[in-house]
Amino acid sequence: MDQIVVTGMVLSSAPIGEYDRRVVLLTKEQGKISAFAKGARRPNSALVGAINPFTFGEYTLYAGRNSFTMQSAHITNYFAELREDMEGAYYGFYFLELANYYAKEANDETQMLKLLYVTMRALAKKSIPRRLVRCIYELRLICINGEGPQVFQCVNCGDSTRPAVFSARKGGLICSECSGDVIDGMVLDSSTLYSMQFIESTKVEHLYTFTVKEEVLELLERIMKRYMDVYVEKRFHSLEILEQLDL
Repeated sequence: MDQIVVTGMVLSSAPIGEYDRRVVLLTKEQGKISAFAKGARRPNSALVGAINPFTFGEYTLYAGRNSFTMQSAHITNYFAELREDMEGAYYGFYFLELANYYAKEANDETQMLKLLYVTMRALAKKSIPRRLVRCIYELRLICINGEGPQVFQCVNCGDSTRPAVFSARKGGLICSECSGDVIDGMVLDSSTLYSMQFIESTKVEHLYTFTVKEEVLELLERIMKRYMDVYVEKRFHSLEILEQLDL
């Protein structure tokens, strides 16, 4: 078996048999991978703290014929703050679920991993409202997946001067000349449009450096809910819990 070292974050961890765990990692080198952590459920296992969701670090794996086996881990961030904070934890679990949904095996997921890491840091720091963190994360992640909305010019004709509405079904802005058949158009104020443009175009490490007024945040939430309803064919368990708790 070949040994590899990957940098990544634990997306999920599930018990297998009496003492083992199956861990899903989002990694810089291999995209999304699954690995078996043998004996990790034993109290004296060196892997006990390394296989919990949110954990970020370097993982040494053995590549078998059909699966990876985790040998050791060097953890650089446990994001322990989120485990002690119910609101932060459920937001975090939702972000992990969404990354798991989009990430692919043997794919370059460097940008997704970087986004996930800085998002968890923003959650833990509470530097900006968590509702805004969610909007930013959803929009940027869907852009990384290649399905982000066009927010700089008309989807149809490319015009950027005429008044426009936002259509989730059309995939972004539709100018006044092209909006005849739009049935879900939303008028965006300049602050909301600028926020979306910033989220789509700025460097990942600068994403969580701004805040918005409540009315802009509410509009961003409506936009993202509508957009996710159109483009994401899955219901996330952690999101359902978030909504039930009305956080």
